[in-house]
Amino acid sequence: MTQASNRAGLAIGFVLFGVLCISLNDMLIKQLSSGYPLHQIVFIRSFIGLLVSFVFLQFEGGWAALRTDQPWLHAMRGVLVVIANMSYFLALAVLPLADATALFFVAPLFITLLSIPLLGEKVGPLRLGAVLVGFIGVVIMQRPWEASDSLSVSRIVLMLPVLAALTYALNQLMTRKLGVKAPASALAIYIQGVFLVVSLGFFVVAGDGRFAANTTNASILFLLRAWVWPAPEDIWVLLGMGVNGALIGYCLSQAYRLADAATVAPFEYIGLPLAVFWGLVIFGDLPSWEVWTGIALILSSGLFVFVRERTKAKTVTKRPVARRH
Repeated sequence: MTQASNRAGLAIGFVLFGVLCISLNDMLIKQLSSGYPLHQIVFIRSFIGLLVSFVFLQFEGGWAALRTDQPWLHAMRGVLVVIANMSYFLALAVLPLADATALFFVAPLFITLLSIPLLGEKVGPLRLGAVLVGFIGVVIMQRPWEASDSLSVSRIVLMLPVLAALTYALNQLMTRKLGVKAPASALAIYIQGVFLVVSLGFFVVAGDGRFAANTTNASILFLLRAWVWPAPEDIWVLLGMGVNGALIGYCLSQAYRLADAATVAPFEYIGLPLAVFWGLVIFGDLPSWEVWTGIALILSSGLFVFVRERTKAKTVTKRPVARRH
């Protein structure tokens, strides 16, 4: 087995475990969204995650690995992750878990498309056709044939996971560019640091809940309600989310460092059946026919992209390891 194959297999393992951690994180945040503000949850999760990431750092070069000559790129990457998370979690507060997750899964499609101009990766017409099929699934889930007042949520809320997907895709492609000089633990630390700064900024501006006093919108309440001391039964959940957050940041950063984006991205689709599972078991939700249709189209397009990538790889006698920029 070639070095490139070994790296691709390891990357796939990292992304599968990372997506499992993401599904647990989403389920827990949806559970907590009615009692805590988003910026408080993010602060606690990021603080614990930062401590765990510092432990990982000691096995990947120590404190010296944090030195970088591209601080602004790391800051931009962190801002993209914050936008992705905030947009997605605001939608998650009011959408069923499977619906929000399915809409977000336009992200791997964005990754495949954007890897062409941003990374110079080659994506043939068959894979581009599969990506188009996936986008059709996203459009179906947006229900464009229905009047806005007949939807259970606003179209803005339905677009929030798509915005999250776009910024997430840009973040993962930046990870590929930065991965040559920074280990996965350092990449995770930079992101956790940005989360801490942003969540503290929200606390200073809106931590007393004054901006949420006159609204009944569930998403706005989740964003702007006042900080509260966690209930005893929630303290361990919040601590666990911090450790889980560190694992997410590390695993996804490592996955996109080790293999090309078009290979790694399709494996994130495991999050779709996991979201349906948690939505049914924890919240008693089953997707509508539109969401089932969208899931089927996105899954089929993702699997085709993966199979096409593997078939293409077998025709190459010696495939070089992707360059790190």
